[in-house]
Amino acid sequence: MRFLTAGESHGPGLTTIVEGLPKGLAVSREALAAELARRRAGYGRGKRMSLEADEVEILGGVRHGRTLGSPVSVLIRNTEWPKWSEIMSPGPGKPGKEVTRPRPGHADLAGMIKYGAADARDILERASARETAARTVAGVLAKQLLGEVGASVMSHVVGIGHVVHGGPAPGADEVDAVESSEVRCADAAASAAMMRAIDAAAEARDTLGGVFEVLAFGVPIGVGSHVQHDRRLDAALAAALMSIPAVKGVEIGDGFETARLRGSESHDEIVRVSGAVGRETNRAGGIEGGISNGEVIRVRAAMKPISTLMQPLRTVDMATGGPAQAVRERSDVCAVPAAAVVGEQMAALIIAREIQRKFGGDTVAELKRSVEAYSADVEERISG
Repeated sequence: MRFLTAGESHGPGLTTIVEGLPKGLAVSREALAAELARRRAGYGRGKRMSLEADEVEILGGVRHGRTLGSPVSVLIRNTEWPKWSEIMSPGPGKPGKEVTRPRPGHADLAGMIKYGAADARDILERASARETAARTVAGVLAKQLLGEVGASVMSHVVGIGHVVHGGPAPGADEVDAVESSEVRCADAAASAAMMRAIDAAAEARDTLGGVFEVLAFGVPIGVGSHVQHDRRLDAALAAALMSIPAVKGVEIGDGFETARLRGSESHDEIVRVSGAVGRETNRAGGIEGGISNGEVIRVRAAMKPISTLMQPLRTVDMATGGPAQAVRERSDVCAVPAAAVVGEQMAALIIAREIQRKFGGDTVAELKRSVEAYSADVEERISG
């Protein structure tokens, strides 16, 4: 399973092509639209989220609500396109005022130099986090596939700015509690404190980052591999989350905390749990040696504060060579809750891909039979 996206933030639309899905997977435009709405939500998001409504159209790979086994193609039309049809026209058009003042923290300057662009809009339109809407389409399909084999993925916000929720991670049955929070944190007190921190940043005309966690439940033992660097499940998950715009750090399980401990305090002892071989702790985050070990998979990502500020930082005008203030585009105060949703989708894509790699199957029914037979064998071995 793999996917590609195409399109710019203010272009006609975003396109997603997902290849490798088995035949028979349920797909609906409504389900895609609902997940895209989750990505737009969250306390601290700007007014642009009400403008960037996602109009979804399934173009191929689906018939009568089920995948055909061929590539699935989905188009998300940009509702603001009429306002930008001249500036972003694929054909002749009026380019508008050039963006020559690159924003610190964005791809603007490095991209302008790399591609020889005089106008940063040639870079920022594709570098925009708007592209993650197209990834969400692929993530919805991956989550649907995981559901067919008894696995699920959720995300929640651990911290925003200096406010940190230090309690235990929510369980699979606490999704509603997370989704009911405007900052996607299951703890009501922590949620309120996070919202106050966002309000304070907004009043100061500043932005905030934070940390979110992705949890995967029901992933069979043995997904991923130790045999090559690019087969390791933890490495693939880390790369997927690091690819999300503004994410600057990733840890598996208690990764950074265990670096400060002794070995005797860091690892999950193997014991009998309810008669079966298992663990009483999960510091490893459900992955050992690049392979899932049957525990809940936990991955955290740190998102930096949004780089587009209402009080622009210093920069250099690349047209004149003189000092300037960075250009301002519409932005958010905090997008950590939305980034958590994207992290959830990226993790689902990696886990679904690796489950397919291990169990195969050209149809959903074949995949399910393979997973069920393997799981029965594993259950017998660890319960003996």
